[in-house]
Amino acid sequence: MRFIALFIVTAFALFTAPLAAAAQDAPKDPLQAASIQDKNTAQHINKVNAIAMHGDLKYGKNFTHFDYVNPNAPKGGTLRLSGAETFDTFNAFIPKGVAADGLGLLYISLLEQSQDEAFSMYGSLAHSIEYPNDRSWIVFHIRDDARWHDGQHVLADDVVWTFNTLIEQGRPFYKAYYANVKDVTAIDDLTVKFTFDQAGNRELPLIVGSLPILPKHYWEKEGNDFTKTTLTPPVGSGPYTIDTFTAGRTITYKRVNNWWGDDLPVYKGRYNFENIIYEYYRDQNVSLEALFAGEYDFRQEYTAKLWATAYEAPAVKDGRIIKSKIHNKLPQGMQGFAMNIRRPVFQDLAVRKAMNYAFDFEWSNKQFAFDAYTRTRSYFANSEMEATGLPAGKELKILQAYKGNIPDEVFTTEFNPPATDGSGTNRDNLRTAKKLLKDAGYVLGEDKVMYHPDTGVRLEFEFLVSNINAGFERWFQPYKKNLERIGIKANIRIVDASQYVNRILAFDYDFIVASWGQSNSPGNEQREYWGADKADQPGSRNYIGIKDPVVDELVNKIVQAPTREELVINTRALDRVLQAGWYIVPNWHLPAWRIAYWDKFDKPDIQAPYSLGHVDTWWMKAK
Repeated sequence: MRFIALFIVTAFALFTAPLAAAAQDAPKDPLQAASIQDKNTAQHINKVNAIAMHGDLKYGKNFTHFDYVNPNAPKGGTLRLSGAETFDTFNAFIPKGVAADGLGLLYISLLEQSQDEAFSMYGSLAHSIEYPNDRSWIVFHIRDDARWHDGQHVLADDVVWTFNTLIEQGRPFYKAYYANVKDVTAIDDLTVKFTFDQAGNRELPLIVGSLPILPKHYWEKEGNDFTKTTLTPPVGSGPYTIDTFTAGRTITYKRVNNWWGDDLPVYKGRYNFENIIYEYYRDQNVSLEALFAGEYDFRQEYTAKLWATAYEAPAVKDGRIIKSKIHNKLPQGMQGFAMNIRRPVFQDLAVRKAMNYAFDFEWSNKQFAFDAYTRTRSYFANSEMEATGLPAGKELKILQAYKGNIPDEVFTTEFNPPATDGSGTNRDNLRTAKKLLKDAGYVLGEDKVMYHPDTGVRLEFEFLVSNINAGFERWFQPYKKNLERIGIKANIRIVDASQYVNRILAFDYDFIVASWGQSNSPGNEQREYWGADKADQPGSRNYIGIKDPVVDELVNKIVQAPTREELVINTRALDRVLQAGWYIVPNWHLPAWRIAYWDKFDKPDIQAPYSLGHVDTWWMKAK
């Protein structure tokens, strides 16, 4: 299913002299003053061009390109893609507006992540980095040939300005994600240092390296207000610029000629299309017909029913459109019907459990998805971080410290969503759901809706869905009928994308489809997902509204994990506590990409396990 992800960028002579002058004034070692404390504590300073969160790097210092690209891929041609309904801004960094697809093509970060390692970053805007063994700070040395699209140099001041601006004015995600950054300082024009408020957070050096860097000089121009939506094409340093657009309907990105990053190892063989065009369709059925008509080139299919029944067009049958399912190793995270526990109706654990027993996934999967999906049971599904069985060993020891503050079932029962036989007669589970409600004190009113006699809480809620995701309605309607059978009244409201986004940002909903993407190395983003301090911060991704000291402590243990083993163990412990909260009705996942595309492209021999790569690693076939 498709979902809105709430939140993820020629004047050379004029700059040569100032940069040279600045270099003359700087000490020979730009870290000379900054590194005294580290030298006093006898810490080893790593001076490298890449960094891994745990373990060794796959690619050596002198690597020429990633394994999953063709370094000799030809440049040229146009890739045409479909956009999701509409857009009204080119500023994707603030909690306002619906951002255009593809804006990441404009921006480059200090480091670039490889897509065939758990979490390793290699030099991009920065040609090298320095950091101590305890990772309490990191220094980036920026390439002297890195340029903004207007020809100006990328400078350390841009990095400082970007960080401070995103923390102060950007989406709440940034403040949570980078909460442990104490200070950012430009040591000289091309050297910037991030200092952290703690040692041992192994992920921090990597995630500050992934920060999209923005041009200070552009946003400080009169008339450019970073806090507002805009349809003025911004300046970036990435491989593409915005060429033409029609607001809400289409946008064309054009490749930068002689882009400064073309021959870097991390970009060799990538970004091969001359133009990338997004055409917007408000209806997914119309969008699919547009693919068959040749109005765009590539589609990733999120709807199992369409995948199973709708690809009977002549172009598919005769091979002009290639239909393919590519398995991947991506952690699937969690997607589910999420309950907003800020609402009184969902503050009772018994109600949340009953909501789960009323959902007949097995029947719905057969009826609507041709049995294509696997039921999700973990917030870290399809990864080694998924909690299965009962806790044991080190994980059990971690959880025992919280005994009495977490449900006893964490220690006694493996979590699995209630299952059915798929026949559509969900009587046993509905009886269990009714008993849960009655045992919690709820009584059936004359309106056939359950009420709590002490609190007066009426079990009624609204399922809010964007019209982009209207396909969820068919999953929800039979669920709604089951809920009515146990005395819970459910309403569905479908709104347009802009209204949906605004309501999500304000936590103005009862029940939504929410998704929490996960990587192979969970870390600081977990604070944004579950942190108590984010529960009341509009725009955060704590969609549920969790405020649990145990969850906060486990997240901190994940962030501070010194080894891969401890990262995995602490993440499993967090998974169990979240599972035991019954905060969501888990949906489903598919560890594969379902794609259909016109047979006009070539792609690398090796498929990256963590990225489909159609935008940045494919190229046009020779005619």
